[in-house]
Amino acid sequence: MSTTTDVNLPDLQTTAPETPDQPQEVEIKRTATDLEAVFDVNVNVSAVLGKATMEVSQLLKLGRGAVVELDRKIGEAIDIYVNDRLVARGEVVLVEDRLGITMTEIVKGDRS
Repeated sequence: MSTTTDVNLPDLQTTAPETPDQPQEVEIKRTATDLEAVFDVNVNVSAVLGKATMEVSQLLKLGRGAVVELDRKIGEAIDIYVNDRLVARGEVVLVEDRLGITMTEIVKGDRS
């Protein structure tokens, strides 16, 4: 058994090392086929028009035709959640006789 701590490992760099004069950029081209393994994963998508807070007693008094005031104004973007994580904002559109959503902004959040 050898007690040497130096081990020769293969060089894993794909480009020349950066120099202060000339930084190197590695461009990785990705396509939709790179995500093929997750295409069949189900996710929950929710579009939130707005929110309201009320007491249970107020909730129980609501009847047919009652109006609940939300925290958004007309024309404000709606929030789009995927698996309870905010991922985008958008607006409601009419597609034939159904409602749809057009994403107008992708929300970039930290992955912590």
